[in-house]
Amino acid sequence: MKVINLNTNHLEATFNQFKANLGGRLDVSQKAYALELDNDIAKGEIKGVSVNENISFLEYNITFEQDTVITRNTPTTNPIYFLYCAEGQMSHGFGVEGKQRALNQFQTGIFASDPHKTSCFFFRKGQAVKFSNISFDTKSSDANDGSINLLQKQLLKTFMPKGDKEIFAYIGSYNLKIAEKIQQLEAIQQKGVVRQLLTNGIVHMILALEIEQHNQDTKNGVSNFGSLTRSEMDTINELSNFIQNYPEIKYTLAYLSKKGGMSPAKLQEGFKLLHNRTVSDYIRNTRVETAENLLKTTDLNISEIVYTVGLTSRSYFSKIFKEKYNCSPKYYQENQYSVAVTA
Repeated sequence: MKVINLNTNHLEATFNQFKANLGGRLDVSQKAYALELDNDIAKGEIKGVSVNENISFLEYNITFEQDTVITRNTPTTNPIYFLYCAEGQMSHGFGVEGKQRALNQFQTGIFASDPHKTSCFFFRKGQAVKFSNISFDTKSSDANDGSINLLQKQLLKTFMPKGDKEIFAYIGSYNLKIAEKIQQLEAIQQKGVVRQLLTNGIVHMILALEIEQHNQDTKNGVSNFGSLTRSEMDTINELSNFIQNYPEIKYTLAYLSKKGGMSPAKLQEGFKLLHNRTVSDYIRNTRVETAENLLKTTDLNISEIVYTVGLTSRSYFSKIFKEKYNCSPKYYQENQYSVAVTA
């Protein structure tokens, strides 16, 4: 087993230690880091961004060529780790010889311990893994930022070990909403301060979803997808992506049920769990969002856009667009042109 020891939670130092242990090519842009790997140790990429003094975000999209463990011994910051496995499987343990707790695809995990404990992340040889790790330092804060201090106090109260316990370990139920946010993070095309602001916002949303998942699991005492299996939720995710990519199709519940190989009732349950919307509401919202992007980025007129996103009534489109964006499509489009000319 290959052991990679990290003794810092500072992002720049972390990536320097990654490079020293794994090789690869390291790119640095503002507060973002990316280590590309293609050697006999690992293949893939490790990315990271510093959100603020307390919070950093790491994403692993990687396959190790041998069993590997990454150890993190950072007593001066003693972070709480919020993990999410988007693909494959990995495990967390306290100490190399400690009990390993597996995170399967779409599962969350929250881990914290006394400062003397070492957090370990275990990867199997040849297993393609994609998982994210939000680190929240418990011993570092910006004294001028009241919101961080408030969040820090709440996280310490909820997740740090209490009494004579030395560790806090939680493996959550499956959550596709977090996978959706990670996809949004990867889709960011903007540069500079805009990219940083968007990244920070999505990372905070992922953190909020992980905390919400813990709260729901604690309240309900369950860790599942209701009556749906993980395979069925995978199908719901695939159908959601299909609708996003092809909003123009004339969808019916029967069509999607047949395509997904599940009953209409399970289809509705899955969309409610994943998107908090019915199937028809999800389709309608997807079409409106696609239309908004077309209004902003193309020269198509409104009638052409209505047809492109799979609608037939311009008046109905105007109604649902105004409900979502609080203005008419015509006003929105005209003001896009106005801004462009002014700029």
